[in-house]
Amino acid sequence: MSGPAEMFQLFSLQLFLSSQMSDEVFTVRRQEPELIAPARPSPCEVKLLSDTDDQDSLRFQTSAIFFYPHKPSMDGKDPAQSIKKALSQTLVFYYPFAGRLREGPGRKLMVDCNEEGVIFIEADADVTLEQFGHPLQPPFPGFEEILYNVPGSEGIINCPLLLVQVTRLKCGGFVLAIRLNHAMSDALGFIQFLKALAEIALGACEPSIPPVWRRELLNAKDPPCITCTHFEYEEVPADTETTKDMPRRSFFFGPNKLEASHKMFPHDHHGQHTTFEVLTAFLWRLRTISLQLDLDKEVHFICACNARSKSNPSLVPLGYYGNAVMYPAVVTTAEKLCGNSFEFALELVKKAKCEATVEYIQSVADLMVIRGRPSFILTRSWLVSNLTRVGFRDVDFGWGKAVYGGPGIAGFGPFPEISYFIACKNAQGEEGVVVPICLPADSMKMLVRELDKMLGNNLS
Repeated sequence: MSGPAEMFQLFSLQLFLSSQMSDEVFTVRRQEPELIAPARPSPCEVKLLSDTDDQDSLRFQTSAIFFYPHKPSMDGKDPAQSIKKALSQTLVFYYPFAGRLREGPGRKLMVDCNEEGVIFIEADADVTLEQFGHPLQPPFPGFEEILYNVPGSEGIINCPLLLVQVTRLKCGGFVLAIRLNHAMSDALGFIQFLKALAEIALGACEPSIPPVWRRELLNAKDPPCITCTHFEYEEVPADTETTKDMPRRSFFFGPNKLEASHKMFPHDHHGQHTTFEVLTAFLWRLRTISLQLDLDKEVHFICACNARSKSNPSLVPLGYYGNAVMYPAVVTTAEKLCGNSFEFALELVKKAKCEATVEYIQSVADLMVIRGRPSFILTRSWLVSNLTRVGFRDVDFGWGKAVYGGPGIAGFGPFPEISYFIACKNAQGEEGVVVPICLPADSMKMLVRELDKMLGNNLS
């Protein structure tokens, strides 16, 4: 994967920037990918992942994208070289990322810490930050080239665990795009690594929060014993009818629309329900209506919940960067969800959140060992992860905070049913929540109509 730094590959991309703008072509000049190893020798050892890390549900590549505007005081400084140098230094502390996953007996995953390195790509694009749209929200034009999939690198076993691409823009800004093997880290662990990378890029000698491995803290008991009900790992036959036309679209909910969504719940006195609960219940019901399912079909809502905040002291120590998230689910029928009020959906969302306890995540680890590390239920499911407080936009390499930071698309890999709540600003500078959603084309059209009817147009 390494090659002369001066070699470039040219790619012309057809972009669809917005419904108000004409199609536009831009060129990305990408240098040959490099493998970046730790700046100093690191331990050569094998480190086991936790029984929570290595479930099938997390054996996929996830990604995030960050947009940084031009900053005059940084003129003459190259973001690609700055981040590349800091990456090598940061891997001294996060050296497992420079290794490769192996699979042992019982499908157990482990990291061979061998210093093979992470992929780094340096690129230039003849496009400005403004041309990516207003507001900046997924899906982003040219995403596949802003985060290039190096052939042969996308696997889970025996492949690089990180891919980092820095693309300089002609306006002086840049785009940082990163792909991560999700078995290694959840969103909070990922951001911890990125903030360490930013600190070192700004001159720190070491991360302010030292990384902690301690994956054994989220292992199964001996002997394992499932003590909770786990609808999220049920075995349900897939629907016979599938569709390949699954467009992705983001919906922005600013202050006015968030207030309007709260008014759909007349018994929400004194803000007793969180914005996440209200907006999730609202969208889950409308999303299900849009799918036009048979009324007797079961539907699942799965809620990503952080285990770090479920006990005092925390279940895992400060600095832990593994997966410490559980995914409790609730199940009902399409008839009940669509036929009842929004408050019916709200109670189910709150019920899912209430399942997230220390006992629950221990039960998940035990289930993984007993049942062979299964995956989430995919059939008629919607999984939501609230990333509004993770701090994506706070990652600062010297060019200020990101104007957008977070996932680049709805869903990943085999899971188009995943949606994220992402902190975002609209074109007027108002803070809000953007929600990327992936649905069959006809269902997406119906969802847009339903949202326009209830909250007004210009949602995205």
